[in-house]
Amino acid sequence: MKISVVFGTRPEGIKLAPVILALRKDPRFSTHVCVTAQHRYMLDQVLHAFEIVPDADLDLMRQGQSLEGLTCSALTTVSEYLKVQRPDLVLVQGDTTTVLATSLAAFYQNIAIGHVEAGLRTGNLKSPWPEEANRILTSHLATLHFSPTDGAKSNLLAEGIPSGQIFVTGNTVVDALLLAVEKVRRSSPEILGLDPYLMNGGRDVPLVLITGHRRESFGKRLQSICEAIARLAHTFPSTQFVYPVHLNPQVSSTVAEALGSTENGENRYKNVHLIQPVPYLGFVALMDRAKLILTDSGGIQEEAPSLGKPVLVTREVTERPEAVALGNVKLVGSDTEKIVSETSKLLTDQRCYGVMAQVRYPYGDGHATGRILTAISNYFGIAQN
Repeated sequence: MKISVVFGTRPEGIKLAPVILALRKDPRFSTHVCVTAQHRYMLDQVLHAFEIVPDADLDLMRQGQSLEGLTCSALTTVSEYLKVQRPDLVLVQGDTTTVLATSLAAFYQNIAIGHVEAGLRTGNLKSPWPEEANRILTSHLATLHFSPTDGAKSNLLAEGIPSGQIFVTGNTVVDALLLAVEKVRRSSPEILGLDPYLMNGGRDVPLVLITGHRRESFGKRLQSICEAIARLAHTFPSTQFVYPVHLNPQVSSTVAEALGSTENGENRYKNVHLIQPVPYLGFVALMDRAKLILTDSGGIQEEAPSLGKPVLVTREVTERPEAVALGNVKLVGSDTEKIVSETSKLLTDQRCYGVMAQVRYPYGDGHATGRILTAISNYFGIAQN
């Protein structure tokens, strides 16, 4: 069976890496990997970490490209790719522009679509934007839906997706994380821009890991988040705040203005470390090292509970409610006061910290990849190995 795996961003690469590695080892499948390079630099880091060499690289991103421009370019270019490859199944993951454009291209050519991480919903088309719409549209184009949780399956059933096409597999991000943790605990990678002491000898020093990249956070919301970080850095001078800053200029310029160097070149806050995006293995090492995480990332909400790390999410809603229900994740939005209050509580109140720092696995047991391959082979009548 011929399968094309198409993806373009760092999170897609992380979550599809275990699936690609398993497909390439399985003689029942002929696997072709195509990247759109929606995240060029950060995607390449993931590919290197998992030793995956794409068979096709569409290299779609252009300076100053609009969302509609990227969507049109992806649809046209992926369509041409599929006309040449003619796979039996196209695998996509998540909620990106690459996912929507690839699914539409495959649908137009009557090619079956498998959607990894299917069924996540916030119920609000504006949050996350445009990802929520990408998910919904992809669900109504896809043939096979690999849902990470029972809740995600319920969302799909409520939208009329046939139950026989939905498979609860767990999330492949846990598969990838467990592979990565084993590597970094054997040998901690160097984090460029960060004193190695913080990752090794100084592990008793509290470290807060911060990320932010969503379009809905651009502008005033990100400014409010940065103001909270500044206040926390002043209140907790012995705590180190590590922020790998996303390359999008709408993120990096706001963060640099609020937290970066002064006009004289001096650091505004000696305990705030603004560093370049970190390769996947290095980022896993940072998560494993951190006391807590402040983020708007969906993937981190899925990964951190498996490491017992409390997560404060700088969003008003989440499409991943399972870890919130268990107590590992809390929504704090972009309000400066609330971020400062909840972070301060975790840094000073051991009881509150202990409640959120339990190791739990709400998104899978590390065997999602095997379930996906089984579901594909069963649905298409392929003999089991």
